[in-house]
Amino acid sequence: MAPNVEKILQCIDRGDQESVQTQLASYNTVYAECFFFNVEEWERRKRLAAALLCFIGKQPLQPGVLSCCLRTLRILSRDRQALGPLVTDGALLTLASHGGITDRSEDGDQQEDGEVCRKEAMKTLCNVIYNSPTAQDRFSALRLLPGLSQRLELEIETRVPTIVQFYELRLLFLLTALRPELRKQLQQEQGVAMLTAGLEQCLAVRWSKGNDQMLGDHSKTPPPVPREASERAIEILKTLFNITYSSRRQQPDEADAALYRHLVDILRQCLLLSYEEEDLSEEVQGHAVNVLSALPLQCLDVLLSVPPGEAQERREREAQGEGEGEGEGEGEGGVNMDCVHALLLFMEKRIERGQKLKEKLTPVLNLLTESCRGHRETRHYLRYQILPPLRDVALRPEQGPTLRGRLVRLMTHVDTEVKHCAAELLFVLCKENVNRFVKYTGYGNAAGLLAARGLLGGRHGADAGGPQYSSDSDSDTEEYRAAKSRINPVTGRVEEEQPDPMQGMTEDEKEEEARHLIGLFNRLSRDKIIQPMGITPEGRLAPMYGQMRDCTVEEEAEEEEEDEEGEDEEYMDQ
Repeated sequence: MAPNVEKILQCIDRGDQESVQTQLASYNTVYAECFFFNVEEWERRKRLAAALLCFIGKQPLQPGVLSCCLRTLRILSRDRQALGPLVTDGALLTLASHGGITDRSEDGDQQEDGEVCRKEAMKTLCNVIYNSPTAQDRFSALRLLPGLSQRLELEIETRVPTIVQFYELRLLFLLTALRPELRKQLQQEQGVAMLTAGLEQCLAVRWSKGNDQMLGDHSKTPPPVPREASERAIEILKTLFNITYSSRRQQPDEADAALYRHLVDILRQCLLLSYEEEDLSEEVQGHAVNVLSALPLQCLDVLLSVPPGEAQERREREAQGEGEGEGEGEGEGGVNMDCVHALLLFMEKRIERGQKLKEKLTPVLNLLTESCRGHRETRHYLRYQILPPLRDVALRPEQGPTLRGRLVRLMTHVDTEVKHCAAELLFVLCKENVNRFVKYTGYGNAAGLLAARGLLGGRHGADAGGPQYSSDSDSDTEEYRAAKSRINPVTGRVEEEQPDPMQGMTEDEKEEEARHLIGLFNRLSRDKIIQPMGITPEGRLAPMYGQMRDCTVEEEAEEEEEDEEGEDEEYMDQ
């Protein structure tokens, strides 16, 4: 039986805390999992919300009563149509006070109950901010963000995460996602440094005094990140993206560059650590990729650095004759491909899933592309992982289970952004060399990117002020050299020999057939069924206006005569 709202309101009017707690406990049990509400009850829910806000704002309540009241308000805040009383300045200040983000004394003997109440208040605020643009505007006008960020900073400094911290981080994410001015405000108030420290706390990263080396036994695999810490890390990463997404287009000063490099080092750990929950592992890595794609490119070289402890461990393993794992290793000058390899595996997993490719795959494609442009070691490594020397040329480039095949298939994807990002990565791996790009993808697959960049004429992609690549050669295998002369450049594979369709025809018959085909193309062009295109001197596609239609009067007359003869034959058949 549904609780009687009028009876609850009467108990609130009398100030009977015990009865209010009993009635609200029943109400909360019935509606705990309710997210869709009866339209006829809107006005009653509004009255109940207004009465509860007044009740918790004017008199001290027992912790159990306060907790029940806040839980009811959280349930009511799910209903967008009944939010009126919850979006006023007074309501937001009351909830912020009980959430601990404004000055408010707490009873130390009731710390546990206080945390429960804070959590309910923060959950309610999250619902209200998410569901109401008015609440977002008033929260910004009341300048409640500093109190929230200061509360988080204090919790992070004490390294004692509370049960409320997840919801504080969720509220911070919602505010920065929905309000551009709060995004900028948090960044100006050292939000990146504060959230980076919070991310370190979630991953249990500890540093030496010089802040250049992680502490711990590098010979042992660190324990998986717990679920609760993973969930907090996800909220931090989402907020970091909100406040740094425009940084890539800016030149950071020395202080910002140092801060971003430190953040990249933590993001590197996000990609390499293991997690208790597999679904959370991929989600953490996905958001870490998003943040990396937003940071200045010159700060990403940290991804290739080998921390001193790890470098020592690798040298010891090599001295004992142990081999490197597949795709991993330390290169010259302390270059470490572990993180790049993790990004490669992450990209493969996203391609295999095949879901929401624009949202989930394009960030990692863009990140790898820009990293290859900026770091020769990354490009060199990925080139041999994705575009190894060609041996089997019997299959089209887009066929087969290889990573190259899957990326080439994406070059003809229906989504323009996915198609462009996949083609751009392969083009950069080919050092923007048109001939090499066509060699690995086939001219048919490559034509879209080449046309967009004005390279259909075969010019080198980096000629006009683009990135300058090293001059290492692309050596061909013996198998490729043996089949090279028989490879169809359009399909990118060796095609079976087809019989000559003009075999046995005289020269006059061949000429007549050619004239007939030209006439057919003219007709299709004239009727706007096709539009003949040509390549301009700049290497771009352009319509060939009039060129395919410059047939002689005699040819047009012949076409008309053929049409009339066809009509006569059709009439006689009838």
